[in-house]
Amino acid sequence: MHMIDPFGRTISYLRISVTDRCDFRCTYCMAEDMTFLPKKDLLSLEELDRLCTVFIEKGVKKLRLTGGEPLVRKNIMHLVRQLSRHLDSGALDELTLTTNGSQLSRFAAELADCGVKRINVSLDTLDAEKFHQITRWGNLGKVMEGIDAAQKAGLKIKLNAVALRDFNDAEIPGLMRWAHGRGMDLTLIETMPMGEIEADRTDQYLPLSLLRAQLERQFTLRDIPYKTGGPARYVQVAETGGRLGFITPMTHNFCESCNRVRLTCTGTLYMCLGQEDAADLRAPLRASEGNELLEAAIDEAIGRKPKGHDFIIDRRTSRPSVSRHMSVTGG
Repeated sequence: MHMIDPFGRTISYLRISVTDRCDFRCTYCMAEDMTFLPKKDLLSLEELDRLCTVFIEKGVKKLRLTGGEPLVRKNIMHLVRQLSRHLDSGALDELTLTTNGSQLSRFAAELADCGVKRINVSLDTLDAEKFHQITRWGNLGKVMEGIDAAQKAGLKIKLNAVALRDFNDAEIPGLMRWAHGRGMDLTLIETMPMGEIEADRTDQYLPLSLLRAQLERQFTLRDIPYKTGGPARYVQVAETGGRLGFITPMTHNFCESCNRVRLTCTGTLYMCLGQEDAADLRAPLRASEGNELLEAAIDEAIGRKPKGHDFIIDRRTSRPSVSRHMSVTGG
């Protein structure tokens, strides 16, 4: 039942966006005045569960819930608890999520009770004023409460920070020391050309090769083979004892080992984050009570998975590489 793409890669990781809505408006991710999908277009929680179950039966071992902000989806914990049965059966190795942390204080304990072991929290700055500036609507204090609650519940946290030129690049050493001091890994991410935003991404873009060289003036970074199933390449930081990850879709893409596909809250399957090609799974999902049509549609889609993406950020290419925002596909 394993899903093998045309390049021999086994697809074992599904990222599923349970909503395109978010309670932040991060400047590198969204326009401030976003138009979200009508709620009637979204798959129900029961349909999301059924879709995830079919993927698990076809070999997915890691499932990540994303958004938008996944924890703003109404009754989201019902879906998490339903999916946790696959952890209990051993069919699924890991159930996790990526969150902005705004709702964590409410849900951290229940997530842990459902078998979630670790989560990713997006946090680009420890400066409250700059945090509000970059998220437009966010409150850093609320996110810190969420991180505290998650650690109290026993959840392992990895912080994700988008590296932005002239915004948070000087803060990265302090953010790393803070994260490592609390037992959290930190992963740095290059901004990606997805969706129209007000800002100019050529002004935002900071190559992580440059940032790593800057960090190496202060820290001893040793490459290590550590993997979490995603695209990050990790180093061990001698001075802090913690791990630092680099996700480099622009300077050094991670496509050769891509083991993942992304499903939106409307049932659209994207075989590659950086390509427009997609497959509609909602129609076969709703066409019958059996899963034969759905399984055939998934197999056909995996057979079209491309070798890699074509992200470009430069002054000559001002338009995004793909028209959809990250919040649609799932961060």
